[in-house]
Amino acid sequence: MFKQVAVLGLGKVGTLVALLLKEAGFEVTGYDQQERKGLGFTAKALDTRDEKAVGDALGKVDALVSCLPYHLNLPIAKIAHKLGKHYFDLTEDVPTTQAIQAMSSTAKAALVPQCGLAPGIIGIIGASLARQFDTLDTIHLRVGALPRHPTGELGYAFNWSAEGVVNEYINACEVIQQGRKMEVPALEQFETIRIEGLSLEAFTTSGGLGTMCETYLGRVRELNYKSMRYPGHGRMMKFLLEELNLASDREFAVKLLTKAKPPVEEDVVYLHAAVNGTINGQSARKEFVNAYTPVEVNGQEWRAISWTTAASVAAVVELVAKGKLPQKGFVRQEDILLDDFLATKNGRYYKG
Repeated sequence: MFKQVAVLGLGKVGTLVALLLKEAGFEVTGYDQQERKGLGFTAKALDTRDEKAVGDALGKVDALVSCLPYHLNLPIAKIAHKLGKHYFDLTEDVPTTQAIQAMSSTAKAALVPQCGLAPGIIGIIGASLARQFDTLDTIHLRVGALPRHPTGELGYAFNWSAEGVVNEYINACEVIQQGRKMEVPALEQFETIRIEGLSLEAFTTSGGLGTMCETYLGRVRELNYKSMRYPGHGRMMKFLLEELNLASDREFAVKLLTKAKPPVEEDVVYLHAAVNGTINGQSARKEFVNAYTPVEVNGQEWRAISWTTAASVAAVVELVAKGKLPQKGFVRQEDILLDDFLATKNGRYYKG
């Protein structure tokens, strides 16, 4: 079991990732633009744009977890690859993951991007359901990270990175339709999902499937991922990004939306996975549906979006450290066994 882990980016999620890994027995050093004190683990200042400084910092550890904005991940992954360090991140950005995957043939350690919610735990859950079938027809994965008490027409709060949300609302979405892999626009294919009497809308967003289209091509007729929101949100965002053309200025869109809908303390994360196919020659459907609310970690209450994301990547770090996952090359989320994930110290949070 490797011990020394660096966590880059000490926002809410990054700080919690470091705390969870420390509780799991790792020696953790956190890095951020400015030195941080009183976090419960060693934290140092680091300019992630300085390749030499990053290399010097990572030379002292066995693995690193990037909790940086998605557009900063690839340079860090390249440094980790060069140094032979295990690499983990939370990205939903498809081009970033494709570039990391392209490096895997010469990797001396594990490259494990996409370890958050979607992609991440939702893919692990979806794959665990799919393994129960003899033949597959459809795999539908849905995630909603929402305020518990929504206000306004958007009914939303940017508890997660507004930059990441805008990115997944704009970029094309990989899906499998009628057995063919293709790209469809974001903010389309609206549907209604009801969870314990609550009606939510779901629509296509980018990146949530990770590498699953590649994995399940030829095995499934339909595979797609959608984000769940309170009714009306998707059409409002479509109006803002497309009709008002805010998509052409992502930086301005992020600032505007963050100011209008800042983070809230009381939130909820909904996971909804459904698989159709045949078992023993009979048509069958398997579902996983759950809601997660804030929990207390290390004497502090953490938002649902923070802990569900942080616990997901921390659990995967544990699995690589214990030899439960490959020690080098690209690791796909759908190859991670749900039972192994839930058996880790951090996976246990998902048991409720």
